[in-house]
Amino acid sequence: MLLLTACSQTDSSSSVAFEALSTASNAQGGQHQAEFLSAGVLFAQQAKHEMVDGAGRVVRLLDDDNKGARHQRFIVQIAGGQTLLFAHNIDLALRIDTLKVDDQIEFRGEYSYNPKGGVVHWTHLDSRQQHEAGWIKHNGITYQ
Repeated sequence: MLLLTACSQTDSSSSVAFEALSTASNAQGGQHQAEFLSAGVLFAQQAKHEMVDGAGRVVRLLDDDNKGARHQRFIVQIAGGQTLLFAHNIDLALRIDTLKVDDQIEFRGEYSYNPKGGVVHWTHLDSRQQHEAGWIKHNGITYQ
């Protein structure tokens, strides 16, 4: 499996189910299980700097943020209708050039609350190995 890299920030919203998600994948295509609270729970808690993983559908592509570290930005809707802003660091990971509205993705990253739903960033490896790695999987390719 191809391994790429990324990071950024997100938004989240509404309904809450107190559950943990367990979804993950490593660069070799094997399964690695980890449990994190769902984005819905993290939104309700107004949590910041919490790891989250899950899946959803791309609902909007945004312009890149080119101030400071460059980020590819897009909005993903997850189960229950909540939306998350993804800020995928394209200075640390490859851009997901094939990403389109209605595409499905899987993800792991760091969630931070905002009133619109939340931001997901740290969707990449940490070269200093001081932060848990995140990733985005799109069309069978893991961008990390």
